[in-house]
Amino acid sequence: MVRGVRRGCVRLKGAVIGIDDEDDSTFTVTVDGKTFHFQARDGDEREAWVRSLEDTILRHAQAAHRRWDPSKPAPTVKDFDKKLVEADAYLQIVIDQVRRIDEHIAKSVDEESRIRCENIKQHAEDMLENVKHTIALLQIAKSTAHPVNGIYQGPITPLAAVDSRQAARVAADPVQPGIELGAECMDSSLNASSLAAITSFGVPETSYSSSDEEDFFDANDYSHSSSVPVSPTGLPISLSRRESQARDAASSSSTTVSGSGPVAANEGGGSRAPPLYKSDGSLDYDGKDSSLALYEDDEEQDLVSMECNGSVVSHLLSQVKIGMDLTKVALPTFILERRSLLEMYADYFAHPDLFVSIADFTDPRDRMVQVVRWYLSSYHAGRKSAVAKKPYNPVLGEMFKCWWDVPGITGCSNSPTAKDEVKDGPIPWCTQDQLVFLSEQVSHHPPISAFYAEHYDKRISFCAHVWTKSKFLGLSIGVHNVGQGCVSVLDYDEEYIVTFPNGYGRSILTVPWIELGGTVTVTCNKTGYNATIEFLTKPFYGGKKNRVSAEVFAPAEKKPFLTVQGEWNGAMEAKWPDGRTELFVDVNKIPIIKKCVKPISEQESNESRIVWKEVTAGLRLNDLDRAHEAKTTIEQRQRDLVLQRKNTNVAWETQVFHEAGENWVYKNPLSHRAKPSTNNTKKKIR
Repeated sequence: MVRGVRRGCVRLKGAVIGIDDEDDSTFTVTVDGKTFHFQARDGDEREAWVRSLEDTILRHAQAAHRRWDPSKPAPTVKDFDKKLVEADAYLQIVIDQVRRIDEHIAKSVDEESRIRCENIKQHAEDMLENVKHTIALLQIAKSTAHPVNGIYQGPITPLAAVDSRQAARVAADPVQPGIELGAECMDSSLNASSLAAITSFGVPETSYSSSDEEDFFDANDYSHSSSVPVSPTGLPISLSRRESQARDAASSSSTTVSGSGPVAANEGGGSRAPPLYKSDGSLDYDGKDSSLALYEDDEEQDLVSMECNGSVVSHLLSQVKIGMDLTKVALPTFILERRSLLEMYADYFAHPDLFVSIADFTDPRDRMVQVVRWYLSSYHAGRKSAVAKKPYNPVLGEMFKCWWDVPGITGCSNSPTAKDEVKDGPIPWCTQDQLVFLSEQVSHHPPISAFYAEHYDKRISFCAHVWTKSKFLGLSIGVHNVGQGCVSVLDYDEEYIVTFPNGYGRSILTVPWIELGGTVTVTCNKTGYNATIEFLTKPFYGGKKNRVSAEVFAPAEKKPFLTVQGEWNGAMEAKWPDGRTELFVDVNKIPIIKKCVKPISEQESNESRIVWKEVTAGLRLNDLDRAHEAKTTIEQRQRDLVLQRKNTNVAWETQVFHEAGENWVYKNPLSHRAKPSTNNTKKKIR
């Protein structure tokens, strides 16, 4: 490339800045349907660039708002002429003032005063030249856009033609300009070669790079520009108007729900959703499998929703800064997933057979390997939709309860007590051969969820708490999951402490998708076995999504005896020290076991599905107004309860979890209730 030639241009109008939470030196600028990648020397330099770019984008966006008042008519050519005449009149006044300076210099006898006046005159003359050129160029621009003979002459016009047209226009003006359209103003500005050089460095219609054919930006990230929609005069269309347009578009593109709903995939496999309405036209929350119809994801509907509402997300993102905590930011209703966060945590046990089988292994090494196998298989079931959406933020005191019939165990046990209900358990109507789950929102600020699961017969339980901290990253939203979980195997008095990866919602301007990132650990203090698991985020350049690697270590060993690599939502391969490899787990080839939930009509008032049923119904029926109104009602009720407790000096008390140091634990865990084990015939399985 020739030295001095511009290598590219990234327009900042409507641009979105993005950072990667896993990398402290790179950042992106997404505009005009392209994502440009930049790299700073370090985190401090990146921070300086990001803040400067954000401020520039925001400043010019605000200036556009100030310049255009939608309540006033757009300016006309007549208004332009009037302002131009005013500018010319003021110019004549300044010219007269400069002449008076000449007279003052001629009469001055003080050398110091004369020098000062000459300096003032020099600066004034420089300013006059600039103003003259500006007015001349404005006249040329007007004549180019609105020629007097009705014929567009193109960007470069011979000087003589311009002179004749300008002279004709000036002659028709009621006030004669105080400048001449002669060589002093026109010779350089209308020189063809000079004008071409200037034009080559003007702002292009779209951003580009000299390496457009290389992978220095994510070409064709999406077909539509990521810029906020603007009116013909340049002002971004109002949020309410875009929401209305999005709702209209979504309504016209979605299938009408009457009599029977559209096809929805259930947790155990695909099937047609049952009718959503009763004979009287009211919504049937608890008809045959009605909860399935309300709470299962419809991927095609999700895609339509995101495409129709992309501009609303663009407007929302323009209101927040990179690194801002999103905990208290009100997000649009349409991006909500049709379930509570408390229900999403239940999907850790979508393969209950893998979890309960941990207790079947007699070798501590095999138990550690099985804990890792269950853990790696526990994340894919939580993402049933092709589009990443945000589950409902649980309200304080909200609870979710469910249970699973474990294949090969529930109903198959020869124990005479297998069918006995666990009256003092988390769910008293569940039997000893079922896996039960219970979650509670124990804190709202900060948002902390606690959950507990147990299998009475297998004498295994899991207790965890997660504090979600969300952060805006430009083109992504990062969620840091602070907390830990504990797998308790009672027969061996072992506890396996696990941590959680961070979650990222990528491509939030187009079709969002989820990825996990960060390092987590699995440790057993009693046996000394431990594992390190790395969830790998997709790099800027190339690379694959959803990669994961794990290393499992024996006590006091620095070399792993097992390494696992693959995709957490696909197949993972194990490699042993002797060189042999085998399939560790393929989550797409093992069935997801459907969780069992009581009908909504039988749930308590603080259970998730009854708390959010109207929001869920609105989203399921694609009635965003209904969903938004229901969500607003829930949030206002919570604010009222907070104010009521504050006025009465009543502290909130949790129901089934209590705080123990930095952890939240279940008040009556299996370890406090279970009888000593009498089963000494555990089968050893490698």
